[in-house]
Amino acid sequence: MKLVIATRNRHKLEEIRAIFNFASGDIGSALDFPEIPDTVENGGTLEANAVKKATEMCMATGIPALADDSGLEVEALNGAPGVYSARWAGENCSYDDNNTKLLRELAGKENRCARFRTVLALVRLGAPPQTVEGSVRGVIIHKRRGEHGFGYDPLFVPDGYTQTFAELPPEIKNRISHRACALAAAVNAWGEFLGK
Repeated sequence: MKLVIATRNRHKLEEIRAIFNFASGDIGSALDFPEIPDTVENGGTLEANAVKKATEMCMATGIPALADDSGLEVEALNGAPGVYSARWAGENCSYDDNNTKLLRELAGKENRCARFRTVLALVRLGAPPQTVEGSVRGVIIHKRRGEHGFGYDPLFVPDGYTQTFAELPPEIKNRISHRACALAAAVNAWGEFLGK
């Protein structure tokens, strides 16, 4: 195993594996290390959380670790939910809970502009953490649409498209998403290490 992804989120893993196209066995995840506890994501920024997750996984396994933290930043909500995107409606909330809260908070607001942003951190033993980021702009629609994706995907229409992330085929979303942009930046920055 040359790299471990510091997440147990199967949706994120599927996207990362599809975008990186690693050979089988080259890339693992936190699912391969059930004894390692989840990182407490208490950083004040996406970058802080990504670095913390990657550092803890690398230190626990001795394997270079890659972690991401992603958030939805809504203009009319002063950048919220941002770093709290996954748990915006409370601890142990569902994707549906978060989407319901987002629609409630945006009720009556004309400005529906938003962006998804991902920060990726790579941590290797004996080296300082490195980060890259990617983002995609779009708008929040008024009701959920689509069956693909996860999180806020049913409410987010990326600029230049008429379908939500949840309506777009995964191969298109994986080409244009914030995570795809961050992973492309990772390949550009760390391609030699990643073998790309």
